[in-house]
Amino acid sequence: MSYLFTSESVSEGHPDKVADQISDAVLDAMLSQDPNSRVACETLVTTGQVVLAGEITTEAYVDLQEVVRETITRIGYTSDEYMFSAHSCGIMNSLHSQSPDIARGVDESAEKEQGAGDQGMMFGYATSETEEYMPMALAFSHRLVQELAKIRKEEPELIGYLRPDSKSQVTIEYDDDGKPLRVHTVVVSTQHDDFIKPADDSAEAQAKADTAMLAKIREDIINKVVPRVIPQHLLVDTIFHINPTGKFVIGGPHGDSGLTGRKIIVDTYGGKGAHGGGAFSGKDASKVDRSAAYASRHIAKNLVAAGVAEEVLVQLAYAIGVAEPVSINVNTYGTSNVEASDAEIAETVRKMISFKPAEIVKRFGLKNPIFSPTAAYGHMGRDAYEEAVPVSYVQVSMENGVKTEVRTHEMKSVTFFPWEKLDLVDSIKKAFFFEVEEVR
Repeated sequence: MSYLFTSESVSEGHPDKVADQISDAVLDAMLSQDPNSRVACETLVTTGQVVLAGEITTEAYVDLQEVVRETITRIGYTSDEYMFSAHSCGIMNSLHSQSPDIARGVDESAEKEQGAGDQGMMFGYATSETEEYMPMALAFSHRLVQELAKIRKEEPELIGYLRPDSKSQVTIEYDDDGKPLRVHTVVVSTQHDDFIKPADDSAEAQAKADTAMLAKIREDIINKVVPRVIPQHLLVDTIFHINPTGKFVIGGPHGDSGLTGRKIIVDTYGGKGAHGGGAFSGKDASKVDRSAAYASRHIAKNLVAAGVAEEVLVQLAYAIGVAEPVSINVNTYGTSNVEASDAEIAETVRKMISFKPAEIVKRFGLKNPIFSPTAAYGHMGRDAYEEAVPVSYVQVSMENGVKTEVRTHEMKSVTFFPWEKLDLVDSIKKAFFFEVEEVR
């Protein structure tokens, strides 16, 4: 019997994602000056207000006001009509230094390896059902809100009334063998201008204007947005719910407060696989909540891409202050294509690559300022890419007992989303006696 599975996504203008992006912008600003920064930055956004809290230990000097306002501007909250605007919102800074009791377990020295920043378990998942090795429902949900943002910023002539806040949800129907059959339901709620005004002040006139707006939005989403991101052959008898409340003018941090780390399922696999509970944004890579989640995704994706299984879940678990993970688990959900048990696959993976925090950080370059793009539209399922970013480091010299500090500015080439690379496929194929072939 067929079954349904649903995932959701939210846009960069959703209040929780605004908070995530601010937290990661603060992290990147610190790392661009001091790669050894320890950052745990939490953000609250609400009507006309941003609150920063958390723990930071760094040699960097960052203008937090500028970082916050630039981030909000990039998202698109630039009008006082939104009741949350980059140029007028208040910003409260309550950041303080990291606890020395935590730092002693994480700090690396000549006598001691860097330990995990906390206990806990992290999961990585991959499936062959989409080209990004992500669950189809989440992949399509991400694409919908990404396309809305792209149209709002780059093609306002196509749809001119879009505002930054939006949400999407996609339901996929699967057959008995777990293969996607069609898109069963699409839900899109997008914030919009009040672009059709009532003829007078009567309730009847307002209702007529709201109905006309909803009809226009529904037509545009179904005919202009959906065909760009969902293949036509999957849109069979699809049910559409577009702005199902009827109106969505008030949104963003004015419509609902936002907090860092409140969209962890959107950030990962849309409810497929599993989640250990730890959020990502605002945390430097000494926190295994983030770095080990990336490492487990990297392994899961490469296992699927190598053909070891059609679906893979990898779990890593750590003890605070201890470098080696306490456990590594692989689950192929009965889709394995190799003559090895899941436990044997996990053991092969353990021998192949190190999951010590310091090794993960080094392998992926996680001391670089690469995190802001992860804070909207998912940390997984993105394409790795190279780009130059500005960095600014202080060089200290002593001459005749006088200490001199000189700040140098340069552009540094870094890799974004390095955990999405398929760079272990050949090694995995060799380990499981596959013929090496070109990766799709």
